[in-house]
Amino acid sequence: MIAEMLTIFESTLKFIEQSVADLSDQEMVEQPAGVPNHGMWTLGHIVYSCQGIAAELGAEPWLPSDWESVFGYGSTPSSNLSSYPKKSEMLTALADSAGRLRELLLGANESVLKRSLPDETMPTMAHLLLQVVVGHTAFHAGQLAVWRRAIGKRSVAVFV
Repeated sequence: MIAEMLTIFESTLKFIEQSVADLSDQEMVEQPAGVPNHGMWTLGHIVYSCQGIAAELGAEPWLPSDWESVFGYGSTPSSNLSSYPKKSEMLTALADSAGRLRELLLGANESVLKRSLPDETMPTMAHLLLQVVVGHTAFHAGQLAVWRRAIGKRSVAVFV
């Protein structure tokens, strides 16, 4: 299951990277009406989520402490470019976080996957990993595709 999960995760990350490759830093914080999350927030949120799920696997935090308030659940995207790292730095952080998570997942054994969690909807670590690594990342990739069209950019890839 880990290999398949990583294959999907990596193809989703490739789609995300393609979706922002041609955008300037300023375009990354455009916030059209009716679209909840802009590109910069979406990248940062995925990076922050990688750290969150890595922590469930025993990793120590590696991101600056303010990332939770800027990119965590319930945070609000800002159109102020100075609130965020440069796009190139964000893409580096995404690659780094994905690499850290990948290594942790490759080291996970069956007992880690079967570990019980106190949540009826996510009763095991395997459920949580699938939700966050695959479902959550793909959800935000889809949001990014909608956001991209809302700022007047054409689709750059097919996400399937």
